Amino acid sequence: MNRRGRGVTANDTKSDKKRQRQQNILKRLGNKPIVLVGIMGCGKSTVGRRLAQYLALNFIDADSEIEKAADRSISEIFAEHGESYFRQGEKRVIARLLDEGPQVLATGGGAFINEETRSRIKEKGISIWMKAELSVIMTRVRKRPTRPLLQTADPEATMQKLMDERYPIYEEADMAIWSRDVTHEAVMEEILIALEKGLPPLSDEASENNEVGK
Repeated sequence: MNRRGRGVTANDTKSDKKRQRQQNILKRLGNKPIVLVGIMGCGKSTVGRRLAQYLALNFIDADSEIEKAADRSISEIFAEHGESYFRQGEKRVIARLLDEGPQVLATGGGAFINEETRSRIKEKGISIWMKAELSVIMTRVRKRPTRPLLQTADPEATMQKLMDERYPIYEEADMAIWSRDVTHEAVMEEILIALEKGLPPLSDEASENNEVGK
């Protein structure tokens, strides 16, 4: 029998399941962005792009938006104006992005530490902490040696200090997953599972509409 006469294929079934999963997550997400938080090097941007593609959402990197607004690289902002100045700009940019509706937003490592930014994210978004162990983080950040906060005599000790300070605050995120030394797709799957388990359930009316659309 030729391909046209095979009827429904395994690929068709797989595509339908992906579409149903995508629609379920998006309906439960409502008008809120997915906000990825965590220490530098945990994979927010690389995994975030794949997550956005899977869910058919825009991907926004907050650090890139800050650089556009300042017409400077983050390293240049730190060098010319210091961290406090950068944090103020970061706070303004993220506040604007949170008002732009459903998207996948990757934030810088220090963004969620700011109390005002953290409150805004809690109010307007669904936050996911991408946890990672020190060894995994150091392997990743060594590939990009320009990170301002790691320009020290002992970057690994600096990173451990940052993790000790920030991890208790990241715990306030709505959900958390482990960003391990596996494929980006595997980490994305962990996020999808967390969303399916942690997002508010659909209302009865929305559930009925979702069933009709299958």
